[in-house]
Amino acid sequence: MKNFKKIAVTFFSLLILLSVFISSPVSAQLLNNTAGLDSMTIETKNAAGLGDMSIGQVASQIIRVVLGLLSIVFLILIIMAGFKWMTAGGNEEQIKKSTATIKAAVIGLVVVLAAYTITYFIFTYLPFTSSGTSVQGGTGG
Repeated sequence: MKNFKKIAVTFFSLLILLSVFISSPVSAQLLNNTAGLDSMTIETKNAAGLGDMSIGQVASQIIRVVLGLLSIVFLILIIMAGFKWMTAGGNEEQIKKSTATIKAAVIGLVVVLAAYTITYFIFTYLPFTSSGTSVQGGTGG
């Protein structure tokens, strides 16, 4: 149980650290509207490397990070269960628990990878426009 607590603390520490890196694209979205901003703010935005990102790109980035973290969790579960299986020493009950954990982790990993694939497809190949323009048909006069 001590190892689980250490792993949980490490995982949440990494999660907090990654949330700091995610906040910069979100800050770029706030600075996207340059109307009413003074030149100092615009210069700071440019110096910090905060580009123009749409809300779809920010959502895509957040989803990628979360799914990446989940895949790491499932890989750690597979490794831990494999280690328990290797050190079971012929104990059938521990082997059954380990195989059940490996099966569940593999299913979780497949679900996460499928979600990542679907998300990648949606944000890459489907159009997200916020311009509000529409195509009008018919003949002009």
